[in-house]
Amino acid sequence: MLNEKKKYDLELRLIQFSVLVISLSESLINSQSGKYISGQIIRSGITPALNYGEAKSAESINDFVHKMKIALKELRETFIALQIIKAKPLTKNTELLDKCIVESNVLISIFVKSIKTAETNRKINSNNNS
Repeated sequence: MLNEKKKYDLELRLIQFSVLVISLSESLINSQSGKYISGQIIRSGITPALNYGEAKSAESINDFVHKMKIALKELRETFIALQIIKAKPLTKNTELLDKCIVESNVLISIFVKSIKTAETNRKINSNNNS
């Protein structure tokens, strides 16, 4: 039961991150750049949760790693967009922005570790099957 709960914690965390990103998007200034980056963070900030859902149903370890890498790319894209929002600044809600930055960085670390673990397991399995 503990493993099952742990498995779903990341999914819940990604959903909560998506909600944070939506809230941040809604707080951006109403300008051409604010609208553009708002759409960008909506796409890249929500996609990791969706890709993680796909990864959980992967058909193989290769498929799992591929989907996790796509989610990681989107998280990194979101992180950079958040840095742009901060540098400009495009929101007055700096507390929410900082919360998004910290969480995206933590999620990136989790995904990097998960991908490395999956790739190690893939190598071990392929060596055992040889």
